[in-house]
Amino acid sequence: MTSALTLPFAQEFLEGNFAPWIIDLKPKLIDCANGLARIDIPITPHIERVGHIVCGQAMGALADTTMVFACFAQIDKLIPIATITLDTQFLRPASGDILSCRAKVDRAGKALFFLSAELVSLPNDKVVAKSTGTFYFP
Repeated sequence: MTSALTLPFAQEFLEGNFAPWIIDLKPKLIDCANGLARIDIPITPHIERVGHIVCGQAMGALADTTMVFACFAQIDKLIPIATITLDTQFLRPASGDILSCRAKVDRAGKALFFLSAELVSLPNDKVVAKSTGTFYFP
């Protein structure tokens, strides 16, 4: 079965429908299929705080956005989705060139999806944070 949700279409949807400050993070959709998604953002001074580490707000926004796309990848379409819960554990400072978030659907119900995500700094490939979230399909 061929997926209707292609990467170029999903990237275009992201750029045309998410808040401008999310787009300011310069998110690049790397994967979006079979209940999985990956979005990378460049680590720039725009998202760094004192000490040249990525601020938690940018990390939380990346986790939330990536988990939304994992939901889209689970159902193979783009429909309104609401974040119900988002919990992020910051494990170590994030620095490097790229912040990558990989999200997956752990359980898909009729109206609620439960997801998990890992945020990794590149090129050192260290897990810097983990997130879980619950999402609702209105």
